[in-house]
Parts: sequence; C-alpha cells; structure tokens
Amino acid sequence: MANVQNGQQGDLPSEILQALSQKDTILSTETFPSIKSTDLKGALDRLASRSMITYETIDREEAILEAEAVGIAQSGSHEARVWEALRNNKEGLTGAELEAAVGDKNVVKVGQGKAFKLKWVGKGKDGRLVALVDSIKDDTQEQLQIIQKTRTHWDPKIITDLKKRKLVKMQKVISFKIHKGPKYALEIVKEETDLTADMLASGAWKTATFKPYNFKSLGADQNAGALHPLNKVRHEFRQIFFEMGFEEMPTNRYVETGFWNFDALFVPQQHPARDLQDTFYISDPKTADKPHAEDADDKGDYESYWKNVQEVHQDGKYGSIGYRYPWAEDESLRLVLRTHTTAISTAMLHKLAAQKGPGGRPPPARYFSIDRVFRNETVDATHLAEFHQVEGVIADYGLSLGGLMEFMEIFFHKMGIEDLRFKPAYNPYTEPSMEIFSFHKGLNKLVEIGNSGMFRPEMLEAMGLPKDMRVFGWGLSLERPTMIKYKVNNIRELLGHKVDLSFIERNPAVRLEKT
Repeated sequence: MANVQNGQQGDLPSEILQALSQKDTILSTETFPSIKSTDLKGALDRLASRSMITYETIDREEAILEAEAVGIAQSGSHEARVWEALRNNKEGLTGAELEAAVGDKNVVKVGQGKAFKLKWVGKGKDGRLVALVDSIKDDTQEQLQIIQKTRTHWDPKIITDLKKRKLVKMQKVISFKIHKGPKYALEIVKEETDLTADMLASGAWKTATFKPYNFKSLGADQNAGALHPLNKVRHEFRQIFFEMGFEEMPTNRYVETGFWNFDALFVPQQHPARDLQDTFYISDPKTADKPHAEDADDKGDYESYWKNVQEVHQDGKYGSIGYRYPWAEDESLRLVLRTHTTAISTAMLHKLAAQKGPGGRPPPARYFSIDRVFRNETVDATHLAEFHQVEGVIADYGLSLGGLMEFMEIFFHKMGIEDLRFKPAYNPYTEPSMEIFSFHKGLNKLVEIGNSGMFRPEMLEAMGLPKDMRVFGWGLSLERPTMIKYKVNNIRELLGHKVDLSFIERNPAVRLEKT
C-alpha cells in the first residue's frame, strides 16, 4: 500500500481488496489515512457496484486547534505564563516589567485578567503584581493537549467553551468502514459494456462478464434553451386572445410622440403623468414631425385629426367643453418612451376609422397587444421602470357597460380567475371607467387585476369614427399574474441581473386556467 500512501491512487481499488485479504473489515482512517475521502469513495463505489465490497459512511466532527491554541498547548496558557513570570520574581513586577518578562503584550493583557480571576496573582502593598500561590494546574493547556492528540474531548462543554474563546474549530471528517462483499476477490474482472459483432462471431460472449445496466442513473443534461416565465404566460394570453377572435397589434415602436401617447387619448398637457418624474423623455431628437401616413394602406386624414384633437382640448367639441387651455403643438410633438400600449390602440382605431365595411361604415374590430412600456418609477419589490402591459380593445356598434362587464367575466374565466368585482375609477380617456378586482384565496383578500372602461366620444369622434360605434378596452400587467403563478415575491427576481438562471430553466410551462 506504499504507493497509495504516497498519493499514487491509480490502483486504489486493488489496494482496498488487498487490505481486505488481511481482515474482513477495515477502517479507512487506519488503512488509508492520507487518501482524500472523495478519491476513496470513488474507488469504493466502483467495487460496491460489482458486489465485491460493502461499506458504511461514518460522518463525525473533529476538533482542530487554532494557531493560538497550538502555542498554548506547547508553552502554557496566557494566565499560566503570567503566574510563572511573577513566581520567578518574588518582589513582584510592575505592568511594564511583566510585559518585558513575558515578552508578549497580548499574552499579558489576556492572561492577567484570568490569573486575577483564578486568584493566582494579586497586588502587593506597594501596588506591584505578585504571585499568590506556589503551584497551579494549567487546565487549558491540558485540555488542548488532549484535543491535539485525540481530536476530541470527553467533556463536550469544554469543546464549546474553547470554541467561544476561538481556540478550537470543528471540522467535518468522513471515513468509511469497509467489509468484504458477496463477490469478493483479489482481482477485478473486466466487465464488457457492449455486445459486439466480433464477440458473437467468436462465441466470446458466452464467457464474458457484462456490466449490468444502471436503470437509476440520470441522463446527461442536454443544456437545452428555456422560455422565460414571462414568455410562457404571454403565450397563454395570446392563445386566449386568438381564441376569442382578436387581431394582434404591432408593438415594435417603443418611442412615441406626446400626441399618440397623451393628446389623442384626451390626456391634458398639464396632467401629472406628463411630468419628468413620471415619464421618460427623449433628449435627442426632442421632437418629431406631425402625424402622417406611414404606409400605402394607411388612408387616414391626419390633418383633420390633428385639428380635431387640438379643438377638443382647447375649445371642446363633440358635446364636450374640453379642458379650456391653450394647447401647445410643441408639447404634443415631444418624443417619449411610451407609458402604455394604449398609444398603439389609438393609432389602430384611427386607421379603422378610414376603413369602409358594409354600409360604408368602419367594420367591427378586436385588437390586442402584449409588450413593454416605460415609466419613471422608483424600483422596489413590486415596481420596475419598465414592465409588460396586456391590452385588449373591442370596437363595435351597440356596445354597453354591461357588455364590458360580461366580457371581462368570460375573459378572466379563461385564466381561471372568477368572482370578479368592479369599482368605479377615473381615466382621462374612458368614461365610465372600472377597476377590476378578484378574490385571491392565497392572500385571502381582494386584489386589483386590471383596469377597463369605454373610450370617450371626444377621443373616438375626433378620429372620424361614427357616433354609434362604441369601443371598450381593458389592460393589466403581465408581471403580476406571472409572479402569482410562479410564487415570486420580488419582481427583481423575475427580471434583471438578479434572476437565477436555474429558475428560468427548471420552471414548467403554465396553464392559466389551472389553479
């Protein structure tokens, strides 16, 4: 076994078998004291798989002396060294003289207090330090010497006390108790892993020993790609919209003008949402051109639409008195990172107004979008500066608020969300408006799951849509249902640099109708 002890572990399984030839049971700490437990376990597993040995794993903790404790075990405790210096000077020593006699300021500082406590030393009449006893028993040194030899102590309280004094640390040690197995032999028989054509032709397969199949082994990690949980939930939302006859809107334009993002939605230019602390504005370029047709199929009248929006805001129109303020073109043309996907819905409805269906009027339409929007939010556990908005819009004739509520019941039912509650709310571009709530069984309370409403006539008629065409829409975030489904409490664990990649890889696909 000399070659193993010296670190040459290539033939370790044979060394184990050889050691077992002398005894039926061996301990790894005695037979292979210098071999790493990881290397030894690999060899043992190889032999155990052939039933040549069996073994038991023994886990224990050993006490290891710290550097300071090694010095104490050799030279005595700090208090003993202080007493020894004073015993050798019958007349006593001053503090400075004691430090010079011991030769270590830290030893004196620690040992002096303990020696006083043990009443080994005291102060003489002249204030000098003197030894009070003729002999002492240095228990600390004896305890550390025992631990140094045995790696433990018969009294656990002593180990605990020495750990508190940072003289001892505990170290986990793994060892093995090894026994002969049912197929024990001194030689390891080569096991074939494949049945080859040559073996069949020669008949060697009849006497060959084949390695048994391990049906419990795990397959190799394929390192396959994985969809982000947000994309999984987004896919489910898209399927619901397509199933209900919706058309997906193009959402690839993250930068919008204030016209489409605010003015066309009847949001006044003094609204707090347009402040710098709530919205990200583009610095270069700062403004864009007036709205215009961007493709050959776009037949919208943008000049009239621009004037209608201005009149609605400034003087009032279509039955509205407006906001009665001087509307500024420059403010309307400022470029912003879109704060909601409703800016896209507005552009799509404007294009719809130019279409001619049966009777020469715009046909009914259903649109949806799922994409990111940007707001100047303070980042915390539930808010980021960007998030994904899910939005649906239905334009048709004869729509009513009751129809919107019924549609919300159907839409959210497809996600497994029932028992909705509606609360009146305010949006500049919808009237009436409603916040949507549902009872969350996990939280045992009502939680807001979306916002909805019917678009105002000031917004729709300015586009050229007929008076009897109604449009209602609703929206919700993509992050909130994803966090609920995957039990994520902090949104920064779902998006950003703190995301655990294993969380992305291992989480299953989601079905929204499954609770």
